Amino acid sequence: MSTQFGVLVIGDEILSGKRQDRHFAHVIDTLRARGQSVAWYRVVADDSKALYESLCQSQLDCVPVLCFGGIGATPDDNTRQAAAQAFCCRLQVHAEALALIESRFGAAARPNRVRMAELPEGCLLIPNPRNRIAGFTLYEHHFFPGFPDMAWPMLDWVLESYYPRCESSMLHESSLRVFGVAESALLDLMESMTLEFPAVRLFSLPRLGDPVSIELGFRGEQRGVDAAFARLQSELEQRHLLFERQDAA
Repeated sequence: MSTQFGVLVIGDEILSGKRQDRHFAHVIDTLRARGQSVAWYRVVADDSKALYESLCQSQLDCVPVLCFGGIGATPDDNTRQAAAQAFCCRLQVHAEALALIESRFGAAARPNRVRMAELPEGCLLIPNPRNRIAGFTLYEHHFFPGFPDMAWPMLDWVLESYYPRCESSMLHESSLRVFGVAESALLDLMESMTLEFPAVRLFSLPRLGDPVSIELGFRGEQRGVDAAFARLQSELEQRHLLFERQDAA
């Protein structure tokens, strides 16, 4: 069981700004609802060498990886090949993936669509309810198409199949907005609270404008967040600082 995941989004169009990545925000929301979270997020170009290096690196991170994009059949789709190289296996025609493509497209499956059945040896299929062109799993790296309407139902299937919900690890957040004080003036308070409540994460988000303010808060399990947040409010009151509570999550 894993509570954290890496997210790898693949595509030149993301890096060039032609398209905005929609996967990252969706993954965050999907995992949060399951008591899970993102460990890291990377965007990589449709480049064989860059993909190979990223997939070699991700194997060292010891978390499952969710990969979006580049598993099609056009010349700029290099993910299947890079995955095979990074995991030291060869591409081969996956019989079940081929059968799914042929059953969906018939004679129109050849000569091009069948290329998407060339997958890394030993991989497991991820069903695609949209058009039956499967994604694949290789050593806890899960490869999805770049299209959200296909990828997101496939992501749900992977999470339900391999990674049980972690109700006991559900993350909660509480924050407040402090007015009329510089972030530097609260460093001592932040440092002492970090030491006193190591089980939760403190965050500080300065906001420029009129008035100047800082959003201070904590993320973690409910009991720890509640305790830290209560102490924070008490300390701010003792310093006679004006603050208001933000919406809790």
